[in-house]
Amino acid sequence: MAPTATKTVISAEALDLTFQTPDAPVHALKDVSLNIQQGDFVSFIGPSGCGKTTFLRCIAGLETPTGGKLTVNGMTADEARRARAYGYVFQAAGLYPWRTISGNIKLPLEIMGYSKSDQNERVARVLDLVELSDFGAKFPWQLSGGMQQRASIARALAFDADILLMDEPFGALDEIVRDHLNEQLLALWARTNKTIGFVTHSIPEAVYLSTKIVVMSPRPGRITDVIESPLPKERPLDIRDSPEFIDIAHRVREGLRAGHSND
Repeated sequence: MAPTATKTVISAEALDLTFQTPDAPVHALKDVSLNIQQGDFVSFIGPSGCGKTTFLRCIAGLETPTGGKLTVNGMTADEARRARAYGYVFQAAGLYPWRTISGNIKLPLEIMGYSKSDQNERVARVLDLVELSDFGAKFPWQLSGGMQQRASIARALAFDADILLMDEPFGALDEIVRDHLNEQLLALWARTNKTIGFVTHSIPEAVYLSTKIVVMSPRPGRITDVIESPLPKERPLDIRDSPEFIDIAHRVREGLRAGHSND
């Protein structure tokens, strides 16, 4: 399932990050090296506190590594952030309750200075992408949790960045809703060919969604395995019962165990 494009959009070389705290330093990342190609769907999986969200925040320019090198679209992460190279979807939808769904999606466009006509055109397009075209005039409290997360994804897509960073966006949702949103996210990825970085605690979710699965160890976060998925791009949910899917899930599980044993 390798993408047709081979351009490297995210490159980390021997990345380290240590947080200085009043009692003792916290080593969040250690010697992390990874290349992400254009059009990849890369999931980061590991135990709580392993640094997967920290690494995503480094890519987004929200945390500053203390060692190594990181580039995004050939720029530093901070330059890429200022160039609006990515959209970011957080664990919680983070929608303002006093703004309609359309108003929430428009907010970054307003800040960036897009014209009102361009704002309206972009909002209509991304609402259609996430299948919320009939809900733009609704307020967040009128939507289910899954619909709110879709609106959050639409907001991240509104300014058409090539990279989409997602930090456990479906972690708080029930399994049925999560399965449905996984299907919708794959369909969205197929239509847009975005490069996606996705943090999850779920082995089935990581295997189902990804072209590449990055398995991380307990803190200090290290990469214990990078698994290139052989699954086809078209993935019905029942592919999770296939021998290939089960084999990949087993390898992820073994990578997680290996990370603990090396701790």
